[in-house]
Order: sequence, then C-alpha cells, then structure tokens
Amino acid sequence: MQPAMLELEVTGEVFWWRGPAPFHFVAVAPDDAEEIRALSAVVTYGWGMVPARVTLGATTLPTALFAKDGGYVVPLKVALRRAEGVELGDVVTLGVRIG
Repeated sequence: MQPAMLELEVTGEVFWWRGPAPFHFVAVAPDDAEEIRALSAVVTYGWGMVPARVTLGATTLPTALFAKDGGYVVPLKVALRRAEGVELGDVVTLGVRIG
C-alpha cells in the first residue's frame, strides 16, 4: 500500500514568528490547510508537525509544517533563504510535497 501524498503550491509573504526556530514562515491558504489536515494523521510524527519537502527556486529541503491558529505554516530554513536570497516581506511561491 502506497502512503498518501499531497503536492501543493503555496504562495505568500515571508513573515517572522517568535515560535519554534527558524522564525521565518509562509502561511498555507485555508483550503490547502484543509487538505493537509485530512492527510496529517497518516504522516505526522506528533505535536501537529507534518513532514514535507519544500522547494523554492532551485533549492529543495526537508522540513515539517507547523500547525498554527487552525492552519499551517511552512518554515523557511536559513539554508533555503540564503540559497534563494529570500528576506522578510518577500512574496514567494513554494512547492510543498507531503507524504
């Protein structure tokens, strides 16, 4: 049996949140958050964390989506931001693969 998989394109402004590191995030749209929530029980490793691979430009890194305020946010690791020249306030489009 193949594990469930979901691929999304997430576009949003990079914001700072004094939550768990890395502090820079992009919010997932509510409709996409519903799809993630439906799949999360199958793929989560606890605490609402949803493992994913995130692509920005030519850079792809593993990460985990965080549950926040009834939705999800995608953390942008320092290595990803540096490789693609991303700063707070930038609007980015991410490829997000879950599962």
